[in-house]
Amino acid sequence: MGKKQNYGEAIRSGFEHLMANYSEVFCIGQGLWSPWYVGNTMTNLEAKFGKERVLDSPVSELGCTGAAVGAALSGYRPIVIHPRVDFFLLAVDQLVNQAAKWRHMFGGNVSVPMTVRAVINRGGEQGAQHSQALHSWFAHIPGLRVVMPATPMDARDLLISSVLCDDPVLYIDDRWLYELEEEETPITEQPLQQIGPVRRREGTDATLVACSYSVKLALDAADQLRADNVSCDVIDLRVLNPLDASIVIESVSRTGRLLAIDGDWSSCGLAGEIIARVSESQAFGALKSRPRRVTIADAPAPTSGPLEKIYYPTVEQVCSSVRALL
Repeated sequence: MGKKQNYGEAIRSGFEHLMANYSEVFCIGQGLWSPWYVGNTMTNLEAKFGKERVLDSPVSELGCTGAAVGAALSGYRPIVIHPRVDFFLLAVDQLVNQAAKWRHMFGGNVSVPMTVRAVINRGGEQGAQHSQALHSWFAHIPGLRVVMPATPMDARDLLISSVLCDDPVLYIDDRWLYELEEEETPITEQPLQQIGPVRRREGTDATLVACSYSVKLALDAADQLRADNVSCDVIDLRVLNPLDASIVIESVSRTGRLLAIDGDWSSCGLAGEIIARVSESQAFGALKSRPRRVTIADAPAPTSGPLEKIYYPTVEQVCSSVRALL
């Protein structure tokens, strides 16, 4: 057995690789020197690479993101870290109206190679303003790549690929995954344009599609269902924009059943988009039952621990939905 890394350590390995090998890479954001803000994902990077490359910014999401846009236009590859995706909303104009539009507006002659890392930090009775994911919002924007890793090695390698991409990228990680461990593999610098969905589990009875933490729910559910002789194909989307649904369509064409799992709301969400893509494809004729989705409750996040337990999707919900498909 090789050395194992957890999800948080793997993100730090990605930062370390980038900063050691690319002098144009720097980090800026709030709380970068504090494990309270970013967990173990950036431990001592400021000591190793200097505080002029790991900049702990004042509390101005708009200001540090705007500075990164300017730096990217000037030849740098900045990484802006927002320890909560909720507060990144204060800087959305800089990414959506500026960075995502420049290549289109200037006929492909200008690129904005910046990465925004936004962290989903939910649970613990933090309430409605601290518990959102919002990835479907950003996946709606042409010109903005959106990445959501579900495994430690993807957390590392997709960070590297995002930062080396010449397009603006929103990289979203989930703190619920930080303790998930995986055997370490050699670092690869695969172009982000070549990265798409992967099959995490092979099965024949139903297709489970998810991203980020929802992939863990899907895999845990697939393990439980195996005891009932139910075999699940589990697809990890990884990149939400641009979205490649070809492996999902191929899978549903075989299994005839689709369950989309997403840690966000249903309305105008990722789960609905996956169902729509399948419904518009040749896989529609192979469906043996109507597609289903498991998402969070259509309400702001509660501040009550008991309510949180019924608010967020669970393995049991996924298992129940798969059984309903059958």
